[in-house]
Amino acid sequence: MTRAQGGPKVAVVGHVEWVQFARVPHVPAAGEVIHARDPFEEPAGGGAVAAVQLARLAGAAVLVTALGEDALGRCSVARLRELGVHVWAAPRSAPTRSAVTLVDDAGERTITTFGARLEPAGADGEVPWSELAQMDAVYFTAGDVDALRAARAARVLVASPRALHALGHGVPLDALVLSDDDAAERREAARTQDDAQLVVLTEGTRGGSYWERAGGQGVWAAAVPPGPPVDSYGCGDSFAAGLTYGLGAGFAVPAALALAARCGAVCLTGRGPYARQLTGSELTNSELAGSESSSESTSPVLPEPSQ
Repeated sequence: MTRAQGGPKVAVVGHVEWVQFARVPHVPAAGEVIHARDPFEEPAGGGAVAAVQLARLAGAAVLVTALGEDALGRCSVARLRELGVHVWAAPRSAPTRSAVTLVDDAGERTITTFGARLEPAGADGEVPWSELAQMDAVYFTAGDVDALRAARAARVLVASPRALHALGHGVPLDALVLSDDDAAERREAARTQDDAQLVVLTEGTRGGSYWERAGGQGVWAAAVPPGPPVDSYGCGDSFAAGLTYGLGAGFAVPAALALAARCGAVCLTGRGPYARQLTGSELTNSELAGSESSSESTSPVLPEPSQ
């Protein structure tokens, strides 16, 4: 596993879904027939998008997930490998989840999923869970409580309230990140935020706010996108990945949030989740200095990605 010089070792524990993307002038109303354009497909979902963003910042990243033993599962592993991600995938008899995402002319996305979300479990013997102890930072978005306990061995653990099955069991989190505009995420966060040292509430173009159990609190402004908005799919997951990278690199909370905001803003300017994500070569001098001051340990020897 090759990573940026001095950068953190990073991983994601989460889900993947095979997504068909297309552009539409607007989301169709009930009974309306509408013609989509510019279709393409990618492995996406919160786990995959965050893992690719972390790989682009750090040089490589691990994704711990579960996939069906089917063509979509195999295609997901192959494509994520192309994007710099080492996939540790537990096999499932259920099919790999799929989805359709429609992006309207305003760049907003609407998602329809098909099938159950496949999540890794701590009992999955195919996953080298002990290797997560060598990570500087892990982002957790799907899995069971045993998987979360294994991820807690990393130096920094950031979680999404979407990992509802694992949270709320007293496993301490360094950060919990959620959308303040998402009622489901706010509801799930309410029962687990006491386990987090830092709670981050994103508000899209309004920036966001945070509070720390130690008493600190603050706000941040949204980053200015480096181009016209194209597609909002993946912006929140890229934000969470940027926050995870920053905290893993030893940034103070405001600096980690500034980096996260940049990641979300850059993703907004690309087609789909991967056309445009912030890379390690685009980090500022102050960000590189922060990364170089983090762990100097060598990268772990990682098994080959799942086939």
